[in-house]
Amino acid sequence: MTHDTDQLDQPLHWMAALFSWILPGFGQIMAGHRRRGALAMIGVLGLFLSGLLIGGVDSVDRREDPLWFYAQAGAGPIAFAADWANASLLKTGKVGELVESPPQNPRAAAPMVSTFKTVTLASEIGILYCALAGLMNVVVVLDALKRPVAQLDTGGGRS
Repeated sequence: MTHDTDQLDQPLHWMAALFSWILPGFGQIMAGHRRRGALAMIGVLGLFLSGLLIGGVDSVDRREDPLWFYAQAGAGPIAFAADWANASLLKTGKVGELVESPPQNPRAAAPMVSTFKTVTLASEIGILYCALAGLMNVVVVLDALKRPVAQLDTGGGRS
């Protein structure tokens, strides 16, 4: 039986937390919790990639949607890679043609957008999925920070 004071005295595992941010669930795998880490990895990356499949790579955009990007950045370097792909490929016209979009301000120049830009509900769902994946990974990182290293059972007991 563990007491609350025993849990407070346990050290924080900063490297496991860092590795869990870089690759979701990897910190748990390093600490010996393979099943927990694999499930976290499948959950976070599956949700993030589903968001990219539904809403396109422009679902992650730190310039147009900075508040959403704060949540998406919790998923790790994959969010920064998706933002880079959006900024350097779609917004520059390297992929797809740039066309004029109707201006929101009649006095301003018409903004140029890629023909691959996702619009309507699919874009919003993609943004939401990527943000939820980032927030879910924040929980995974906090779990890796506090979860003790698994002890291998070398006795004749159950495994």
